[in-house]
Amino acid sequence: MFDEYDKCTVCPRKCGVNRKINKGYCNEGDTLHVSRAALHMWEEPCISGTKGSGTVFFSGCNMGCVFCQNKEISRGLVGKYISEERLVEIFFMLKEQGANNINLVTGDIFVPTIRRCIEKAKDQGFDLPFLLNTSSYIEEDTVKSLEGFIDIYLPDMKYIRDDEAIRYSNAPGYVEIAKKAIAEMVRQQPVPVFFDNSSIMKKGVVVRHLLMPGMLIQAKLIVNYLYQTYGDKIYISLMNQYTPDEFVLKDKYPEINRKVTEYEYKSLTDHAANIGVTNGYIQVGETAEESFIPAFDLTGV
Repeated sequence: MFDEYDKCTVCPRKCGVNRKINKGYCNEGDTLHVSRAALHMWEEPCISGTKGSGTVFFSGCNMGCVFCQNKEISRGLVGKYISEERLVEIFFMLKEQGANNINLVTGDIFVPTIRRCIEKAKDQGFDLPFLLNTSSYIEEDTVKSLEGFIDIYLPDMKYIRDDEAIRYSNAPGYVEIAKKAIAEMVRQQPVPVFFDNSSIMKKGVVVRHLLMPGMLIQAKLIVNYLYQTYGDKIYISLMNQYTPDEFVLKDKYPEINRKVTEYEYKSLTDHAANIGVTNGYIQVGETAEESFIPAFDLTGV
């Protein structure tokens, strides 16, 4: 029987590696690799609420962001290898802890396995929404394969020009790939749906953009594209907690070796408001100063 890991084309890189034997570009084989499973309080309010999002952090990543703050897990250096049965147990454990949803962070590279796990959980009566938290460097067909499995999509739209996608994330073709992926997500979840008597999302799409230094114009173009294309069908989340690693960036990428200024971020949020965005989130006060990175210490795994 054909196995999607045999000659891997799960992500746009289509590296063709047999992940049953070797690791792909993503630094992972075909076995689930998880670094943390716990309630996460720092997602958007419609996702975390006051109870938290039941977040599963997968190790490995198919991007190559030079500014990555999670290198220990994105490079597959930290984590525990688990079975499909254990992941299903984790879903139920997070539900017992009061999670609003199951938040699959960087689950893109394990989509074939994740589909099976969600199906197994639902066969056992699991009823929380499943959320895919993704960079959007994911094939449109892969997103299509998740229809009926994923209830909420939380994609990034990192770039609007491929030059920057290649320079900072080694992700050729990112812009068109992300546009197609997000379009498919919205096709599946065209209207935000919330739980009765609460502000917690049950179905929908929230697109994130992390403002980077010197990229204000691009950020505004991204907001324009998202709002002109989808209007109020989606929520737009504008983030400003970019935190550079000065030792990594200082020589080759000095132009992004600083935090975003208050002016830059206010200019972006004002622009979003001026063009009519109302379904959106911005970061204010202390949230603007935090990077929201938990300890990848195998909690809950």
